[in-house]
Amino acid sequence: MLARKGWLSLGAALAFFVAGRAIGRPELYVVGATIGLLVAGAMLYVKLTPLSIDVARELHPPRVHAGSPSRIDLRVRNLGRLRSPVLHLRDGVSGTRGANLIVPPLAAEGVARAAYRLPTERRGILTVGPLDVMLSDPFGLTNVAMQASGVSELTVYPHIDDVAPVPQTTGNDPMAGAEHPNALGRNGEDFYALRQYVVGDDLRRVHWPSTARHDELMVRQDELPWQGRATVLLDVRSSTNSAESLELAISAAASIVTANARRQDLVRLVSTDGGDSGFAAGHAHVESILEHLASVEATNEANYRRVIDRLARSSTGGALVVVVATVPPGEIEQIVRLRKRFGSLRIVQFDPSSWGATGPVTTTTPTREGIIHATAAVPFAEAWNRTVRPHRRSERWAPVRLPDEPAEDDLWAPHERLLR
Repeated sequence: MLARKGWLSLGAALAFFVAGRAIGRPELYVVGATIGLLVAGAMLYVKLTPLSIDVARELHPPRVHAGSPSRIDLRVRNLGRLRSPVLHLRDGVSGTRGANLIVPPLAAEGVARAAYRLPTERRGILTVGPLDVMLSDPFGLTNVAMQASGVSELTVYPHIDDVAPVPQTTGNDPMAGAEHPNALGRNGEDFYALRQYVVGDDLRRVHWPSTARHDELMVRQDELPWQGRATVLLDVRSSTNSAESLELAISAAASIVTANARRQDLVRLVSTDGGDSGFAAGHAHVESILEHLASVEATNEANYRRVIDRLARSSTGGALVVVVATVPPGEIEQIVRLRKRFGSLRIVQFDPSSWGATGPVTTTTPTREGIIHATAAVPFAEAWNRTVRPHRRSERWAPVRLPDEPAEDDLWAPHERLLR
């Protein structure tokens, strides 16, 4: 295959032939013929040169958070019996010009190693590859390429801040969470429910009347299960987000999900693009949420009303955290009303100054309880920890109230007594 320099050389040879015929100078024929023979010899060289190599490419690690290092390790081995020529390796990386490396001649069974770093400053899915090995002649007129490795993907998760988890709350679901199970008796072994027998259960807890009725072993579960629940609602609408504010909101949502998952809570991510992870715990569930956040983009408002209505009809209990940017005050009031279905509500709102924007500030009143404002002076992690960490000892929370909404001390008193 002719390189750009080879095509230019062929054009020059043809031009010398034309000029020699036009002015009748045989020297120009000689020059043109010499260039043509050089190009032909280069093509013959790359065609007859044996190329027997093995290239191994490894991505370390395949998943990172934004700002963490990740690199590609290359191992080139000469499988032939002769010394290899100089090789040119080109590995494509999405969003960049790719990586270009030169491998010096290798002896038989010789090995060369190389590495390069990948750009991980921003979240997203980076496509690496395919890796091409190119052999060129000494003059660079021709080259031949072979694909040595396929396509790999690097997942760059959003940046994670070190924040406190959402305080646990009670709710109308026994799995909604409390710091300890509610004790119904003095001995701490109160009857809670019946379930099927699993290998390892104490046979002394078999409930024989239920076993006879269901025709399978049923055991008593004398311990009330408990586990915190946290729902994070992320606003990704293009009408309320700029490119910068969207990155801040996604990072905040990822930080809150990660903090509660470390406490073994059931976590759920709901986004205004229609995504809903559902409640689950464990490393795999958190990874699936971070995978979604790594690739989420701003969308229109088609699903916003539907998501709000679904949350308003739900009765999962637990804590709700809403992460928004420049949401109009009227929509804030709609979000505040969601607290009737949840044990607690917090709204994380980013001031335009937090991403360097100029213009009028459209955020709500900073003094309203339950709304956490992130600004240029007080970034998200600091604002969140200032609000959440003082409440962690008592696990109490302040409900978000509308400006004209009457006090509901009688409504919140039972929750406060339970959480003391």
